[in-house]
Amino acid sequence: MAREIYIKKGLDIPLEGKAEGKPEPIKAELVGICPDDFPGYTWKCDVKPGDPVSKGSALFHAKEDEAIKLVSPSAGTVEEIRRGERRKILAVTVKTEEGVAMPAAGDSLADKLKSSGLWAMMRQRPYDVVPATDAAPRDIFVTAFDSSPLAGNVIPSHIAEYLEPGLEALKSLTKGTVYLAVRPGQGLRSKVAKILDMNGPHPAGNASVQIAAVAPVNKGETVWTIDAGTVARIGMLVKKGACDYRAEIAITGPAAVKPKKVVTEIGASLKEILKGELKENESLRIISGNVLTGVKESPEDGFLRFPYRQITIIEEGDHADEFMGWASMNPKKFSIKRTFPAFLRGLEKPFNFDARIKGGHRAMILSGELDKVFPFDIYPEYLIKAMMAGDFDKMEKLGIYEVAPEDFALPEFVDTSKQELQKLTRESLERLRKDS
Repeated sequence: MAREIYIKKGLDIPLEGKAEGKPEPIKAELVGICPDDFPGYTWKCDVKPGDPVSKGSALFHAKEDEAIKLVSPSAGTVEEIRRGERRKILAVTVKTEEGVAMPAAGDSLADKLKSSGLWAMMRQRPYDVVPATDAAPRDIFVTAFDSSPLAGNVIPSHIAEYLEPGLEALKSLTKGTVYLAVRPGQGLRSKVAKILDMNGPHPAGNASVQIAAVAPVNKGETVWTIDAGTVARIGMLVKKGACDYRAEIAITGPAAVKPKKVVTEIGASLKEILKGELKENESLRIISGNVLTGVKESPEDGFLRFPYRQITIIEEGDHADEFMGWASMNPKKFSIKRTFPAFLRGLEKPFNFDARIKGGHRAMILSGELDKVFPFDIYPEYLIKAMMAGDFDKMEKLGIYEVAPEDFALPEFVDTSKQELQKLTRESLERLRKDS
């Protein structure tokens, strides 16, 4: 029987440009895998330009455990090793060709997950990193929906039938419980996983919120989190011995010419995906992901980034010229504090947001505003102060092991002080992990 969970604190941002309809297939001619999308390990490149690769063959291995791989989502030829400052590898790009999937190596399920690249698509609490191989998970939480703005499907329709075999496989990796978090009415049920019916606004779809509502993470415990799309890929790996590396993508946002869904390869080039989708002569921001946690990418050189589900297109707003500026009473301006008369027309109606933060960095104010969108039994402002001070003891006492950077996306959105809270959280978690 499903367990009903109600989330009261949060906010659904009413952004224009929701994708509708059936997904269209797009064959990517170029794909790129970015090692920065997989925190927790140091990634070493296994290929060089000109090398032929198969679908599922290794592009990177983890320095700390050579069995953990990042793999090519398509057969083809390595085109480029993109590097940044100090020759840091930003991405490995592959020019795609037709080819069959390479069977996953290894005898055990864990070995197959590591060699197929699926291990790197899981995360662990605490620290929100790729799971360590020497820690047994207390529980595993699977999320089957995304509550972020304009989110698409978490489970690609072409592999949805493999969700239950994937859950059965995960059950063999823990002595605890496998939880499957769904929206009421989503229609997903399981014989091996315990169902959590999540009610309420964003961030109800965040794994940390689901964990906190059921069994919070304490110091010394490890919990794994994984999205249901990756679980379906695991199920296909178990059933067929090879993995499907295609993803179902929602192209969304108020600046998209025609929001739609597409099916393409993981890490596909944005230039191909967005052909005909961008407004001409407009200053646009292309976000791989949602507006709260996504990565800003170039429409010419960028790639679809993990978790490979969504692209959002909004205007930069760098040429905006508003009468009276912040003092304007424009009913098309959004505010959760009723600063503008938009609440009279209803805040649930879609708004045309742009990329401006509409404010400047300033000293932190203890106003309680962050707590209204932060559904944890944690004082967010005091935790943020502890992170700023680098006080490990206070961070632990105030609940940092329960959170991930994405959990501070909404507080960052409503923050009057315009602090980079997600960046601060990631840096603090990394310092804690290295010190432990």
